[in-house]
Amino acid sequence: MKIMVQGTSSSCGKSLTAAALCRIFFKDGYSVCPFKSQNMSLNSFVTIEGYEMGRAQALQAYAANIEPEVYMNPILLKPTTDHKSQVIFMGKPISNMGAKEYFTFKPKLKNRIYEIYKEIEKKYDVVVIEGAGSPAEINLKKDDFVNMGMAEMADSNVILVADIDRGGVFAQIYGTYMLLEEEERKRIKGVIINKFRGDKSLLEPGIRMLEELIPVKVIGVVPYFEFNLDDEDSASGFKNFIKNGINVAVIKLPKISNFTDFDCFKFEEDVSLKFISRPEEMADADLVILPGSKNTISDLRWLKEKGFDSAIRNFEGIVFGICGGYQMMGKEIFDKYGVEVKEGTYEEGIGIFDTKTLFLEEKRLERVEGTAFLNKIYGYEIHMGITIDNKNPFVFLKDRMDGDCREDRFYGTYVHGIFDSGEFRSYILNKIRRKKGLEERRSEDLTDIRNRELDRLERIFRDNIDIDYIYKLL
Repeated sequence: MKIMVQGTSSSCGKSLTAAALCRIFFKDGYSVCPFKSQNMSLNSFVTIEGYEMGRAQALQAYAANIEPEVYMNPILLKPTTDHKSQVIFMGKPISNMGAKEYFTFKPKLKNRIYEIYKEIEKKYDVVVIEGAGSPAEINLKKDDFVNMGMAEMADSNVILVADIDRGGVFAQIYGTYMLLEEEERKRIKGVIINKFRGDKSLLEPGIRMLEELIPVKVIGVVPYFEFNLDDEDSASGFKNFIKNGINVAVIKLPKISNFTDFDCFKFEEDVSLKFISRPEEMADADLVILPGSKNTISDLRWLKEKGFDSAIRNFEGIVFGICGGYQMMGKEIFDKYGVEVKEGTYEEGIGIFDTKTLFLEEKRLERVEGTAFLNKIYGYEIHMGITIDNKNPFVFLKDRMDGDCREDRFYGTYVHGIFDSGEFRSYILNKIRRKKGLEERRSEDLTDIRNRELDRLERIFRDNIDIDYIYKLL
């Protein structure tokens, strides 16, 4: 059995709808697997085997109570510049390609996508397939295996999700439907109107008129709600939240990646978080985070142009660098092989640590766990470089030490997700609380929060969509 979730646009709610269906089917006793043939995101997830995949499919796997596997998202595109993306197939990088080059290469992958999908179908009771962008992108329909092309390969019925919060929801639905070919229209069996605010009764006349215009049933109106985990694209990821207590500032690098590293702070009652683009915005911060980057040298140059380098060196609070941010805090970065920019490129770092980073052609992908200042941590590494001369490592993994620290206020590590550990997050935040005279608190592990959020997601969708109708579609 299978069902496909497509959308009228990006960020309309496809991923969360698919996650909700995975949770519902799992809770109803079925073995469920998510699948998205191609994803584009600067944020990625690392599997236990050390493969890279989209975070949305990882969340959907957790919703289905299974371990994320790379076959759930065979193709991942990670933008490296405004014109190129790193193409990752079955968890491993193939090449950096421009759009034209990729669309020439793409047809070679279609048969492999079909084979991968058919293997999944054999192993699970239900497959929840997610599309990308919109099926009505008529300029991209040739050789499509992401939207209606995927629906055809899987011979799947389709649920179309539309975002009413953006306005023009009926035009979104009608326009998408009418731009499809007749055979494609037949696959759309239901519409979900997402992110609705207000009285649903006021929407009813519009729904009835829409169902007269196109022969597709509106099977649910899902209310607007905040789901506080695993944003994977910049359209939804950069959200500030203001509370009284501790101020966290994340430097919004032009090529910022893996900004899900900061999702956990949303669940602290006394922590505010903001993404900043100017050094003067650091003034009221207690903790400044220098995040990961898809192009570390380019973003380091941007930091210097903005004056962040001297501001970071002179900052009196805590500065925490993660992955690319950690590399930038060292003395130098050397791109010997042209991994990010030109071969032989040397760039002087911010100089907090005495470290030197050498970019390598082989990407390190690994799930890790260990301790930091005797606190349990877990997370993952995903980077192209090695860093040496770290004088004071504070992260102890099973087979090695990682990171560097200085003056008990400058920290750097390669471990993405280090703050997801409730123990370590408590350690850092309580250090700040003591300094500010605030009451110490105990933080919760993000894994426990995620399960609670997924159960909430399931309840919201059960209450607002016609699940019995979806089972008929299966």
